[in-house]
Amino acid sequence: MKLRPLDDGVVIKQLEAEGKTAGGIILPDTAKEKPQIGKVIAAGPGKILDNGHRAKMSVKKGDEVVYSKYMGSDVEIDGEKYVILRESDILGIVEK
Repeated sequence: MKLRPLDDGVVIKQLEAEGKTAGGIILPDTAKEKPQIGKVIAAGPGKILDNGHRAKMSVKKGDEVVYSKYMGSDVEIDGEKYVILRESDILGIVEK
């Protein structure tokens, strides 16, 4: 199954949460925080502006991004978990 977001929607695959603290303590799954970083799997065509034109998306497939903690909708497709959110909920692109 393929998921294609509309307008300024972005589909993100969350990266795995850290399993160990900086001090070396191993965390159980229930204590892990929801990660705020993920990889863009798909991006919509862009938001329609008042003049009828589409705005260009700032992110593209494959970008690693940081997004707001409690934004978006969690979905599961074919056993994989994704987050769908608006482009405005993305805080930045991770550059390596």
